[in-house]
Amino acid sequence: MKSEKNTRKNVVSFIPNGEFYYKKAVQALNRDQEEKALKYLRRAVELSPEDSLILLQYAIVEMDAGRIDHALELLRKANELDPNEPEILLFLAEASAQVGLTEDAKYFAEEYLRLDEMGEYADEAIEIIDFATSMEESTFTGNSLNREAVYLQEKARKLMEQGKLDEAIEILENIIADQPDFWAAYNNLSLAFFYKGDSEQARALLHEVLHGNYGNLHALCNLTVMAYYEKDEEELQALTELLVKLSPFSFEQRYKLGATLALIGCYEDAYKWLQSMKRQGFEGDPGYYFWLSHAAYFSGYEKEARLTWAKLIEIDPEKVGYEPWSMQDEVFDPDSIEVNRDFIVGKLESEYRSERLLGIFLVGKSPHQQEILAHPSWVQIDNYSAIEKLFLAYTLDHDFLEDDGTLKPFLRSIEVLEILYNDVKPLKLNDSFLFQMWFVLCERALEDGYAFKNPNALAAATEYMYKSSRMKNVTKKSIATYYGISPATLTKYVNELIQYLPLFDK
Repeated sequence: MKSEKNTRKNVVSFIPNGEFYYKKAVQALNRDQEEKALKYLRRAVELSPEDSLILLQYAIVEMDAGRIDHALELLRKANELDPNEPEILLFLAEASAQVGLTEDAKYFAEEYLRLDEMGEYADEAIEIIDFATSMEESTFTGNSLNREAVYLQEKARKLMEQGKLDEAIEILENIIADQPDFWAAYNNLSLAFFYKGDSEQARALLHEVLHGNYGNLHALCNLTVMAYYEKDEEELQALTELLVKLSPFSFEQRYKLGATLALIGCYEDAYKWLQSMKRQGFEGDPGYYFWLSHAAYFSGYEKEARLTWAKLIEIDPEKVGYEPWSMQDEVFDPDSIEVNRDFIVGKLESEYRSERLLGIFLVGKSPHQQEILAHPSWVQIDNYSAIEKLFLAYTLDHDFLEDDGTLKPFLRSIEVLEILYNDVKPLKLNDSFLFQMWFVLCERALEDGYAFKNPNALAAATEYMYKSSRMKNVTKKSIATYYGISPATLTKYVNELIQYLPLFDK
């Protein structure tokens, strides 16, 4: 009989390494099992972070999935580990071209040909070089750009997407100090200031770009968006007339132009540019499909709009509810508050929470919903209280768990709100005072832990309190009868709510 000691000597310990998971990923890819391959590749990179070929394969899968930024990071790391691997260089060139880094794209494609002039991807490398060369004259003037500055500019752009504006501004200002002709950095710095609410500085930077690089498309588009949001009709008209005459070549510029035109309502021109990208094989991000769907729908191509929207929802399910046709069944009075963007924005920017709550509620009822939500500073989620975030979630059609006891008071307060709204919609200015009073009561009651047990009676009590303070001959009986409750029930809920009026503060 063998001893335990001898038996253990014959046992081979198996610990999977990066190579093991890499091979599993390749097998999964050969079977068209992309999700499984992605899982294996992530694990392979964790176990073998210095293996350039694993990083390359992971990047290729990410590119196919449309996650170009992440693919670019992986490829940069792979290139650092193995700077003379031609295939890594070729995919670096392709990824760089896709995100608009044409200088990088040309550099990496030329490096590929230097190492493997007759290689498998030589034709693709030449096409990338031709494209990048054609862009050089229109994109940059003066001195050639430092590749490190381009990379840092891209890093700053990602920080902006994460809301880290001060960090992005510091990087971009340093780039401009070293590269005063790097117009892309100016454009992104302008957007960073705009997101911070400094429109004056943002505009000054864009005019500086146009002074040094007349006709810069990104600067013109950014100025157009600012004029649109600030309702500068004269400037908006002048810029729009200029934009519709432009004929950009690159995907990056067509996307920028198309999205800008769609935002300001020039749907047919927007559709022309966004659709031209699709015809040439462009596979976009969620933003591309969002604007293409809107442009198609409002240009009369409903079938294409719906197919495009379905593709968007596959990529970004959270966009459900923002369909371009979602507001078409609503008939808005042109004089109603729901269509008064300035009124709603004014409430959103109020220093008083009860007024911000009214603004948040109205966003969900307005045809300007997407426009308001897309603005960088009108909806300040990071600064919102818990109550404001709950109302915003409701406005955005968030699914609440109705059996969650902690949310029942909030959900009942929403019932009160909708009862009042359905009774008077569309809202006129005078109606807004009723809702403003309700939000004063509501925020205080929620903070106090009030249960909102009878929404219908609470709606009646709110209306009675409002009308009796402004009109004569308003009786409890008439209000109670209208809401189908007894005068005694109305009195009970008036007494419960009245304690939340500011004049009853101790």
